[in-house]
Amino acid sequence: MPVYLCVRVKRPVIRRAALVRLAELVLDAVRERQSELSIELAGDHRMRRLNRQYRKKDRTTDVLAFPMREALAPHAARFATNMLGDVVISVPQARRQALEVGRQLDDELVSLLVHGVLHLCGYDHERSEKEAARMHRRERQLLRAIGPAPRLAIHRTVKTKRRPWRWDGSNV
Repeated sequence: MPVYLCVRVKRPVIRRAALVRLAELVLDAVRERQSELSIELAGDHRMRRLNRQYRKKDRTTDVLAFPMREALAPHAARFATNMLGDVVISVPQARRQALEVGRQLDDELVSLLVHGVLHLCGYDHERSEKEAARMHRRERQLLRAIGPAPRLAIHRTVKTKRRPWRWDGSNV
């Protein structure tokens, strides 16, 4: 189950190996062990552009899912693929949402990844209230099965090497 990861944000530093392992756990939990998954961690500008282009909503959002199997539907047998699809997560939006509800960014990223993968598996909370409740139940089940969120984001400040000030101007 290959997981392809593209991180387009510089801060916080993302522990890529931990995120890939987490994605593998999620795929295993939804019985998609043989599937491939692409994950992109993006900023607000890219997320807004994708949301505008594909959903006609001109604002940023927390997570977008692009299923591959739906796109191939009529002729899927000719173009068989193990690619489940792409999940794009806005890290700045995830950080804001985590702050709003008083939880860690790691927890929010895990929740958004699970949410995105469920969309790839055909769940859609926007169809009806019944489907939204079904998706929410499945999210809770998966989050319990996965256990505590691994440490995905490293919040560190960049330390620069300080050079002593010289009055002769040679440090400029």
